[in-house]
Amino acid sequence: MTQKADRDQIRRQNRSVVLQALRRNGPQARIDLGRITRLSPATVTSITSDLISEGLVAGVEDDCQREREKGARGRPRSLLALHGPAARVLAVKLSVNTIEMALADYAGRLVGRDVAGFDSTSVTADGFSEILIDSLRAFIARTGGVAPSFIALASQGVVDDSAGTVAWSPAFAVRHVQIVGPLARAFGVPCLLSNDTNMIAEALHRSDPQRYGGTFAVLFVDYGVGMGLFINDRLFVGETGAAAEIGHANHIPGGALCRCGRRGCLEAYLGDYALLRHARGLDLQTPPACLPVGRETIRELIAAARAGDPGTLEAFHAGGTALGYAFARVIATLDPRRIVVTGAAADAYPLMEAAALTALEEGLVSDLRGSVEIEAIAWEEDLILRGTVARALHALDTEVFSETGYGNQREMLGG
Repeated sequence: MTQKADRDQIRRQNRSVVLQALRRNGPQARIDLGRITRLSPATVTSITSDLISEGLVAGVEDDCQREREKGARGRPRSLLALHGPAARVLAVKLSVNTIEMALADYAGRLVGRDVAGFDSTSVTADGFSEILIDSLRAFIARTGGVAPSFIALASQGVVDDSAGTVAWSPAFAVRHVQIVGPLARAFGVPCLLSNDTNMIAEALHRSDPQRYGGTFAVLFVDYGVGMGLFINDRLFVGETGAAAEIGHANHIPGGALCRCGRRGCLEAYLGDYALLRHARGLDLQTPPACLPVGRETIRELIAAARAGDPGTLEAFHAGGTALGYAFARVIATLDPRRIVVTGAAADAYPLMEAAALTALEEGLVSDLRGSVEIEAIAWEEDLILRGTVARALHALDTEVFSETGYGNQREMLGG
């Protein structure tokens, strides 16, 4: 029994590897799939034959080769490609006053996207469920009315994915907002809720698993501070999904007031409101809600610092120091290959780097620093949604359309 279970697990893993290769690289010949995945020709042939019979993969002709060999004898070589109509996934990003939605087919191609609004300051937990369901139904109707096979959501704040709730978030004035339960009942399909920074890590890994593979961390510095973790090529979320909430780990006991209501959180020194508060020389206990932050806040602070404003330069130095101590904690705990800094404040990393590296040296003995690479990458708003789409498709591959029980799942989903 154990040997059979191991064989089934290996086969499911190999199926996922083949599907991801086709999704990332586009149509491929079987021989090229073997080279990309490092699977044997016999394994590739067996797996792709199953995928074709299940309607997840289809044969296509190599149009480029046809043009090159026009007039030559014989047929163009046959390639394999994901069958886009096999399924649709719905990705949703929840943030302050905003519900962003994206619909993708099984090949990962975007079918449509839209935005709906709500009032973060007044919406109730039950009221938000109704708004979310109505918004998704309207969006699905506008994009052809084809029901999704999977719904994946990403939210700001602290997420409890085991309960399917947003425990706390700046997007809501209330706590413990039920998300997964109401959606699953309304749409009758599997749903998954994740923290938004986890989805940034997911997007990077799916786009370039060589660079963003193994064990790496993403630090998101923007309206708040979050972290996404991959450990041994797997997204790590902990028991409840709240792992890596480094933004609300204490940086200075009894220190600056955080948006979450506690004092001394890392976010209270690195979030947009924290940088603005410091740059203006305000008391560190000034409530974040009283600060006029918006989408342009960090960009304006960067411009002021580059113009030589002393208060803003000091704010970025303090933020860099906090960031460096965060690096030290992550490295000491995980020994990652890479740490990525992104978010709107990624453009400010050159202003924080010297202070961050100094704090890292102070916070961690050199023998533990290893060969970790630290990089800042420009923020792309679509990273979270892209990661959420990737997460949904991976769940389809490994949980819904896996080899065992696949026929029952397709019948359940109306396929």
